[in-house]
Amino acid sequence: MSRRRRSSSRMAVAAMPLEELEPWLRARPEQHPVATSLPMLDGYVAAIVAGPVSFSPPDWICPLLAIDANAFNHGGTSELAAISAVVLRHNDISDVLSTAPHRFAPVHGRKPNGDVDARPWCQGYHAAMRLRLSAWAPLLDISNIHHGLLLPILLHCVDDQGRPLLGLPRKGRETEEFLRNAYADIPNVVEAIRQYWMPTRYARAR
Repeated sequence: MSRRRRSSSRMAVAAMPLEELEPWLRARPEQHPVATSLPMLDGYVAAIVAGPVSFSPPDWICPLLAIDANAFNHGGTSELAAISAVVLRHNDISDVLSTAPHRFAPVHGRKPNGDVDARPWCQGYHAAMRLRLSAWAPLLDISNIHHGLLLPILLHCVDDQGRPLLGLPRKGRETEEFLRNAYADIPNVVEAIRQYWMPTRYARAR
């Protein structure tokens, strides 16, 4: 068995089940975790996988879960179980995007009317972008022809004051229809964003 497979097996044994992870996150409001739901966590992790720079695990997992880096060193705790669950999800997303990107499926909830609610996932993705926003600058430049890759994600995001990140959308049925269905483009743009950053991300890592 390879070292990575042994490590993944240990993580799987230690990991908190996903159905327990969301209540665990919601029970920590005083610590202010970035993610308060599985969709937010999933979007955040997807941005870490597909983004422009590599991070050491504590640098992105600690703010995500609102834990101290010391939690990585103590077995048998709920914090380590949550860490293990996040690492497994990271590895799952990385493996799918690397081997079968057509199978990548973001975790979305539903609105009361039954429509897909992409906002929490996209807010999580944007929160991970903010860890190193300067590295995302090329795709945030509206003069870059690849800027449109971020639009299906950013149009669901709001700023710290609750205002739409890209400004107020135009009113009308066409805009409403576009916003209702934009989530369907997210799997494709995440993979395209990953491909966009690969040459520079891995050049930096050498």
